[in-house]
Amino acid sequence: MTNIGRRGALALIGSGATLVLPGGTHAATPRGATFDHGVASGDPARDGAVLWTRATPAGGGSGDVALDWHVSTTLDGKPVRSGRVVARAAADHTAKVEATGLAPGQDHWFWFTAPGGMKSPVGRFRTLPVGAVDRLVIGVATCQLYPGGFFNAYADMAKQPRLDAVVHLGDYIYEYGEDGYGGDIGKKIGRVPDPRHEIVSLDDYRRRHAQVKTDPDMQAAHARAAFICVWDDHEVANDGWIGGAENHDPKTEGSWAARKAAAMQAYFEWMPIRESRRGLGRAAIYRSFEFGDLATLAMVETRLLARSEQVAPKGQAPTPDQYAAAIAERARPDRELLGAVQQRWLEQTLSASVRAGKPWQLLGNQVVMARVAGPDLETGLAAKAVGPALAKLSNTWRDRLEEAKASYRAGLPFNLDSWDGYPPARERLYASFRKANSSPIVLSGDSHAAWSNDLYDDGGTLVATEFGATAITSPSYGSLLPGLGAVLAEQNREVAFCDQDAKGYILLTLTPDAATAQHIGLSTVFSRTFDRRVVATHRVTSGARAPVATV
Repeated sequence: MTNIGRRGALALIGSGATLVLPGGTHAATPRGATFDHGVASGDPARDGAVLWTRATPAGGGSGDVALDWHVSTTLDGKPVRSGRVVARAAADHTAKVEATGLAPGQDHWFWFTAPGGMKSPVGRFRTLPVGAVDRLVIGVATCQLYPGGFFNAYADMAKQPRLDAVVHLGDYIYEYGEDGYGGDIGKKIGRVPDPRHEIVSLDDYRRRHAQVKTDPDMQAAHARAAFICVWDDHEVANDGWIGGAENHDPKTEGSWAARKAAAMQAYFEWMPIRESRRGLGRAAIYRSFEFGDLATLAMVETRLLARSEQVAPKGQAPTPDQYAAAIAERARPDRELLGAVQQRWLEQTLSASVRAGKPWQLLGNQVVMARVAGPDLETGLAAKAVGPALAKLSNTWRDRLEEAKASYRAGLPFNLDSWDGYPPARERLYASFRKANSSPIVLSGDSHAAWSNDLYDDGGTLVATEFGATAITSPSYGSLLPGLGAVLAEQNREVAFCDQDAKGYILLTLTPDAATAQHIGLSTVFSRTFDRRVVATHRVTSGARAPVATV
């Protein structure tokens, strides 16, 4: 396989570069193949969806594999659509096809067959509805560190009696090696990342995607419903932005453009997502979905397309002047997350939905949007809950916490990688909400915590509601400071609810009158035996939007 050692040449292609492997089609076709990574569907449309699988050639073969695909309207029925697709060796033997010509608003079942008669698992998806819709149920997922625990959230999600689609908000894979973030957990429970080193090359990213899709619970969720996905940072490297990442060192890891191109190629190969068709490069994956007369879902990209570099105080022990410089940098009006082109598209999408009379506009967005000030852990109603945990911290974590507390006292927010690190860009977004006459529901990931937030603009007007999904497995601050979420909610006007402890997902139900978010939590991710509970339920009503209400 082509190696990232070619970075110098690839960097010339630019940030939208696509890796192209030599030998597009192999003459030798393996006699058979297995479907070790299951099947998946994604990006549903009113007449179909993207169908995905990966063929593992029998006997270690290396040639292309011709597959037949089939779609039925019942689990055991005859196909109503069939065709052929090639799992190309040049695409890591992955295969995607867009099934069309299907009826809207209906469940469909699909499968693949390989030479020799091998049949894949059967997957299920629901086409987008047309016309009147009285109910919509969506799962919201994010942050699934493979070594961090078992994917019990997906096991629970796959059992849901009604699931129209799953919105995945990023961090489908993580780039770290076995000694990186969460690696200690993985060694204890037998989930060491593959490869064991930090991933940088195309082969590395492919292997990491492949490992995630061997998980049986991941396969079950993909087989249950169509996924609507965007990436966040860890599909490439931690805290990515348009020109680099916190976890990328050009001196030892080559050009950022080449690494990004490798990561995006692996992502498009291994995920059930359509290619970007906007002529703006592969990073422009923003797109929308229409759920009849009930809702519009707009998925935005906030990492690789336009994001300015994150603000961070300089030095190991920043001085007051360095904090002041960081605060001034944060306030610069030219700092971006979406970029002008994407924001215009979003405003037009929201406006069209409102003009069509749809009561709900959903915004699939990677990072938390609410204003969240850094907590004062020595005061507040929940101080007693975190006090004992503070005393148990190691010296390393205690030093980091003291640095964080100093930045909070200086006036920096809880998370500079979120929208809080880009306040002028957030105000521009809120202005777009107002111009579109939309008060959307923002769905957010990245934070490894569950949130229900009321979003206010600088003038104090309530402009949107935010539901943030906790992690599938990734550790959070709650692992260090149990009860931290309650402190954040107590000390921040926009935070109606925060849980930094539980792992799980959101089950969002829309009707014409209300949107109800259930924060689903699991008793453990360190064993495949778990209990399920609803951590919290919050609701907002359509029309004149009121603050989040606890149910």
